[in-house]
Amino acid sequence: MTEQTPNPNPADAPIDPLSTHPASPFIRTEVPTPVAFGSPPSPMQQVPMYTTWILYRTQIEFGLAILAYLMVLVGSVVVVQANPEAAWRYFVVVVPVAPAAFVIWLFLRALARLDELQKRIQMQAFGFSLGGTALLSFGYGFLEGAGLPHLSWTYVLPLMAVLWGLGAAIFSWRYR
Repeated sequence: MTEQTPNPNPADAPIDPLSTHPASPFIRTEVPTPVAFGSPPSPMQQVPMYTTWILYRTQIEFGLAILAYLMVLVGSVVVVQANPEAAWRYFVVVVPVAPAAFVIWLFLRALARLDELQKRIQMQAFGFSLGGTALLSFGYGFLEGAGLPHLSWTYVLPLMAVLWGLGAAIFSWRYR
């Protein structure tokens, strides 16, 4: 086995071409000299810290918007009941539409963030809700003609919401 003699001054040593020392098991290999600046230490893997606001942003915004709607609704009802003959009562009654529009905007923004399967499920659930509400309200219209009591239009939206939730549950179960 041959050993290479260390050269006291590496700058004076001639540079050997790579072909002078063929791969041989008899030549001792040396560890390469370290670079002046070593590589930076690898950063520790950190688990991302999510706050409640980041995780539940949509639900928090939706809840606050619904709370604002309910507060404005109660306020407008109280003001109109206290002033039944005022000329401006029609404007006060319409004020809750603004937070309701904000709720719809938040809802549409949340739908836009869904993936394709979830969008398909929501579209089918909404179609189920729309068709079911149409059939039930149309059918009850005939029953009113036969003598059943008249129902207010305010029941249409809750009926649509309940049917939409039922449809979302059915179609989510279907795509498992």
